[in-house]
Amino acid sequence: MSVVIATYNGERFLREQLDSIIAQTYKPIEIVAVDDCSTDNTVAILNEYANQSGNFRVIRNPQNLGYQKNFEKGFTLAEGDYIAPCDQDDIWLPGKIEVLVDNIGNHPIAYCNSAFIDSNGRLMGGRMSDIKTLTDFDDPLMYVVGASAPGHAMLIKKQVAMAAMPFPELLSHDNWLGFVATFFGCVKFVDEVLVHYRRHDSNVFGYVDKKRKKKETSRQRIEQARQRLQLLFDKCPDALWQKTVLGKIRKSYESYSLANNFARMGLFFKYRGKILAYKRHNALRRCLYSLKVFFRII
Repeated sequence: MSVVIATYNGERFLREQLDSIIAQTYKPIEIVAVDDCSTDNTVAILNEYANQSGNFRVIRNPQNLGYQKNFEKGFTLAEGDYIAPCDQDDIWLPGKIEVLVDNIGNHPIAYCNSAFIDSNGRLMGGRMSDIKTLTDFDDPLMYVVGASAPGHAMLIKKQVAMAAMPFPELLSHDNWLGFVATFFGCVKFVDEVLVHYRRHDSNVFGYVDKKRKKKETSRQRIEQARQRLQLLFDKCPDALWQKTVLGKIRKSYESYSLANNFARMGLFFKYRGKILAYKRHNALRRCLYSLKVFFRII
């Protein structure tokens, strides 16, 4: 089993995360740390821990790859049959890996719930399941607009991770991994808090995404939606019936013609149970959402 941690200027919280990995009741085969050209003391801290453990490898990129490609590189270097992606600023509870290993079985991915902590490590009284729908994801259509098994909470089989290569820049690596995993089976949710997820202004996703969304124009958003559907369609195996549905949705995203609007609305309505599974909507609201896409490309 391999823990893959992607780092970049993470000295502020890194020791707490590394200590929590080392304290796991299930001992990982290895820890693979890939640093993306940090300019602070991150690499020195990583080397300090590596010198104390024979199963700790530190790789420093010769040039900055960015968050997605940095994780991708770490995944390719991992030697274990299972991979646990790791952020540089969280804290894992001691039983995280053991519980996920016990629950993964024939599932391509098992993932857990998380509790929010602030920059000082204090619990904030909320959980990831309070803001996201965390459930079993068993169908590629669940990733059309929003499903997410958070990467920091995930344990994934190495062969599934390799099938997801390369990671596209348009989608987060955890969304992409979850989507590809549904080709192999059900992404299993373990409703147990096993991670303390740190919320602060330097989070790669969340804080940065909010800033980027403010700058997005409607035209850019629509184009990104089209590109996302193209990626999903291209990756989905021809043998899966969902490939045809993804192709029809992709076609309906080409324009706001009357024919495409009706087609898009009809597809969302027909498959609303899967496409909108990530939303906290009752049956009526899912129907209303399906009507909304007649007027808007999501």
